[in-house]
Amino acid sequence: FQKHEFFVDMTCEGCSNAVTRVLHSLGGVQVDIDLPNKKVFIDSEHDVDTLLETLKKTGKNASYLGEKSAQ
Repeated sequence: FQKHEFFVDMTCEGCSNAVTRVLHSLGGVQVDIDLPNKKVFIDSEHDVDTLLETLKKTGKNASYLGEKSAQ
């Protein structure tokens, strides 16, 4: 899987929970959230457009930052 890094304008635990929830509804997704830095790392076979559309369903400002190389 490719690991993707997104910026999502999350301000609280509730925001990050909403993000996690919508992403898990896609299926086949592993999510890591860095709340202080407003970053979401996603391991998934879904393409970036799908992931970004899904993130935007939370009503938050979201943008794609790029790929993270797998550690």
